[in-house]
Amino acid sequence: MDDFIPLKRAVEATQIPSGQVVTLPEGTVVTITQSLGGAYTVHASVGGLYRIVAQDADALGLEVSAAPAIVAGPFSEELVWGALREVYDPEIPVNIVDLGLIYSMRADAVEGNEEVRKVTVEMTLTAPGCGMGPSLAAEARQRISALPGVAEADVHLVWDPPWGPDRISAAGRTKLGID
Repeated sequence: MDDFIPLKRAVEATQIPSGQVVTLPEGTVVTITQSLGGAYTVHASVGGLYRIVAQDADALGLEVSAAPAIVAGPFSEELVWGALREVYDPEIPVNIVDLGLIYSMRADAVEGNEEVRKVTVEMTLTAPGCGMGPSLAAEARQRISALPGVAEADVHLVWDPPWGPDRISAAGRTKLGID
């Protein structure tokens, strides 16, 4: 993925690691460093790493894939875990669930409506100094909020217990080549 790509149009991108949304101008030269979880991580000539969502793939000169079907129906914890499995650290090709960053997920019914939930997630990072926290938490919150039956999503970064490689799932270990 070492191709230099001039953006075909201006595009909103999330700056890594701050999570700040900026507009990269048309013509900005980028290199795609990772394409996982329905987003592209790019290194831009204006400096730094950015995430561009799949719906804006045309700005990269790529075909925009059909938007995922909106899941109709009631709330499901399974859908929350699926949404979290679509969030990737831009530097590690393993989703945050298989990387062992999710410590807990709770879905509480909203008062007066058993069909609607407030989802609270506690997650950590591979190291306390990792600057990806705001960006990863924001993406997880956004993906959970888009699910049916979710009224609110909160994602909290926690540091206790400290993360260790023993938390990586079997699938994650395979992807990373760890036995």
